[in-house]
Amino acid sequence: MTASVYPTGTTIYEPEKCWNGYTLYQATLHQKNGVGAILIDMNGNVLNQWKGLDGFPNKMLPGGAIMGSTGIRNMKYGYQDMLDLVQVDWDGKITWKFEKYERVKDPRQNPRWMARQHHDYQREGNPVGYYVPGMIPRTDGGKTLILCHKNLKNTRITDKPLVDDTIIEVTWEGKITWEWTCSEHFEEMGFTEEARNTLSRNPGMKPAGGGVGDWMHMNSMSTLGPNRWHDGGDGRFHPDNIIWDGRQTNIIAIIDRGTGKIVWQLGPDFTATEALRKIGQIIGQHHAHLIPRGLPGEGNILVFDNGGWAGYGAPNPGAPSGIDNARRDYSRVLEFDPTTLETTWQYPPPKTGPSGPMFTGFYSSFVSSAQRLPNGNTLVTEGQGGRILEVTPERRIVWEYLSPYTGKMLKTNLLYRAYRVPYDWVPQTERPEERAIPRIDNNKFRMPGAATGRAKKVTIIQK
Repeated sequence: MTASVYPTGTTIYEPEKCWNGYTLYQATLHQKNGVGAILIDMNGNVLNQWKGLDGFPNKMLPGGAIMGSTGIRNMKYGYQDMLDLVQVDWDGKITWKFEKYERVKDPRQNPRWMARQHHDYQREGNPVGYYVPGMIPRTDGGKTLILCHKNLKNTRITDKPLVDDTIIEVTWEGKITWEWTCSEHFEEMGFTEEARNTLSRNPGMKPAGGGVGDWMHMNSMSTLGPNRWHDGGDGRFHPDNIIWDGRQTNIIAIIDRGTGKIVWQLGPDFTATEALRKIGQIIGQHHAHLIPRGLPGEGNILVFDNGGWAGYGAPNPGAPSGIDNARRDYSRVLEFDPTTLETTWQYPPPKTGPSGPMFTGFYSSFVSSAQRLPNGNTLVTEGQGGRILEVTPERRIVWEYLSPYTGKMLKTNLLYRAYRVPYDWVPQTERPEERAIPRIDNNKFRMPGAATGRAKKVTIIQK
């Protein structure tokens, strides 16, 4: 049970310990004419609102421009398909648009082009879509890498129709120059016979369009960029190679840009080696990416490991059909070495009891993300509860913000992914005053007019 009253906006702020800047997030995801994209300062003041601009996710570009979508396809016919991918200026004027991936004819609708973009995209110049010193995304040209959907059948997986994940690259003019289709690499992924049987029966079926299997559910995709592994001669980590993660399969993988083949993979099995058992089962993860050169931890993989439920495998009491057979009731942010799988940082710190890991109170079973900041802090989106944190390497929360916007669809303040950008990326505003917000002592905090709860002290004397 959750509280009916709780503070929103910025609730903790230690300016001297933060990487100060502006934070961009979308409010009320996938809501027609909703709140849209919100840009706030460290004290939670809203600097700009792009009303109606959906964000799956929204990303900021230098000069006060942002990217997003003008809307989502009717969920009766398409599953999480964005109509387009656009770039807009500070005033909301569209300055770039891509929609011509597939011409779609839905019932009682006129045919139209759609991007069918979902969950992620990257603009040339920056591998990960968040601020990296010296890696500036293009705003007036360049290519864009886009994660999209495509309906197809693949009998090696199932006889049911699939909504598959694809990655495309498009020029500034909108020409598609490269495409990669996930299901074509099914045999490379190492599913067990039990997992294959479960996938065949139920490949993550969704009701859209009469029923389609969202079998992989990729939710992040980015290039590796320059890194120490490739510098040392490991071809798997070529800067142009692409890392992605599949929420439903518990897989994180890197594909060779030239051949399309999977050259590095973590999951779905986390039991085969001591290193895998030590890192532990990753479940329903989001935003897996290689920390770019120029940021603390460069070359490590950073991922929001949601927990919740995901995976295919043998039936068990929590998953009688074998789908969503891996379950855990807490989340964690992991940073690890992709060559040894050694965990180099984790938030929150692991807690264990007599039977193993324990619930930490940090939990978002879906959405969410993590961004490494230039000072070594990490911006964490605990999205299911609309909470954004900045935490230090020592795991101290030095900034906390709770979204005040409640969506009509999910009736929560859920947000998908937040990003921090430097002040000079937004020349339309003056640098704001940074006013510290001390922590509230919850043992003493009371609403105006509420009782103090104080009681007479009594000493118990044992006879």
